Amino acid sequence: MSRSVVLFGTQWGDEGKGKVVDLLSEQADAVVRFQGGHNAGHTVVVGGRSTILHLLPSGILHPKVHCFLGSGVVLSPPALLEEIAYLEKGGLPVRDRLHVSSACPLVLPCHQALDQALESMRKSKKQVIGTTQRGIGPAYEDKVARRALRLCDLMETGGWEEQLRELLDYYNFLLEHWCKQDLMDVNAVLDASLAWVEPLRPLVSDVPARLATLRGAPNTKLLFEGAQGMLLDMDHGTYPYVTSSNTAAAVAATGAGVPPRSIDYVLGISKAYCTRVGAGPFPTELKDALGERLSDRGMEFGSTTGRARRCGWLDAASLRRVHQINGLDGLCLTKLDVLDGIDPLQLCIGYEVDGVRYRALPDGASLQARCRPIYEELPGWQKSTSGLVLASELPHQAVAYLRRVEELVEVPVTMISTGKDRRDTIILEDPYADRQAAFVPGEHIEQAVAMHGTFS
Repeated sequence: MSRSVVLFGTQWGDEGKGKVVDLLSEQADAVVRFQGGHNAGHTVVVGGRSTILHLLPSGILHPKVHCFLGSGVVLSPPALLEEIAYLEKGGLPVRDRLHVSSACPLVLPCHQALDQALESMRKSKKQVIGTTQRGIGPAYEDKVARRALRLCDLMETGGWEEQLRELLDYYNFLLEHWCKQDLMDVNAVLDASLAWVEPLRPLVSDVPARLATLRGAPNTKLLFEGAQGMLLDMDHGTYPYVTSSNTAAAVAATGAGVPPRSIDYVLGISKAYCTRVGAGPFPTELKDALGERLSDRGMEFGSTTGRARRCGWLDAASLRRVHQINGLDGLCLTKLDVLDGIDPLQLCIGYEVDGVRYRALPDGASLQARCRPIYEELPGWQKSTSGLVLASELPHQAVAYLRRVEELVEVPVTMISTGKDRRDTIILEDPYADRQAAFVPGEHIEQAVAMHGTFS
């Protein structure tokens, strides 16, 4: 019987998903990316060497793992080819293990040009969203508006020139008359796009059919990898300061092309504190020396943009809402070691706006911006947790912190990351295995400590 695990971010992205995907890929037969584009940035550290991936699933670093890009991904051909070349230059075989859905919408130069122009216009009006300016938003807009050009269109080169010229006419109109920008050279874009055809052709695949075959094979393990984070979800995030796709675990089914009932385990990834890149509400943000300390110790700079991340306390109230929407089976807390030496610690358990209390972030950017966090204080710890691999070695204050997170979110903490390398991880429960006992909030981590951090 096959086993399928969905892994996704529960905050505003940058939770450390790349490392966890890489770690779980050691057991996987296939890893599937189901949404987002090359605006994502996953950093994987193996043996002290960092690898930054944007489009390719983190499982690509394991030579025997097959990797898939589902139709929920918007695909930049030059970005994909550049990433493949980067890995192959390092001696890692990619092309024989990579399968790209022919239904992927394409991110084209016109999308990036408009994205950059719009962000510049917002900046002049002090309405910056904080996009990566890589064309992801306009590409998703085209998909919804039914004017997107997809990978299958590029492969059918007979009608490609007419389709592309029609799309570029639309974008040049917007650039000239709305954004007051220079026009794009249609012939230059056409020539560049035709150069992508032959390098991409061997990668094009019927992804749903391949995944169906894998799911039908005995003892197959599939890992579905999300990009960004749940608080950037188009429907359930801090709109309009969100990404351009849905980031929820349920999107793994539509974005990859598998039945929802085939998903066996949903693993949410959260930092032991909070970070956010770009503009938007952030109730627990620390704009003081402590926030700078978290930033420095956590090396909080975006792997895609290089922008500094805003830092703050862990928001258990938002995690509880994420669980309500996604039905988490387990929670992985990353960067626990960054909290070493900070005493006391604060956990956000709700919000207050104009004297009214909320258990979850209310809808509306204006209301969210006025949210004041309601904190619960916990003692910190002085002992280093860096590099720990056994729950029994955790300071008792760290165990109490994790226990309280479990109680507030009502989800078991099943993995704890204590450093950058894939080996710096405490694994309390294997997501590919059936759960052996019912989860009791707060007791899961205590049992793990008693059993020295392992579950049979």
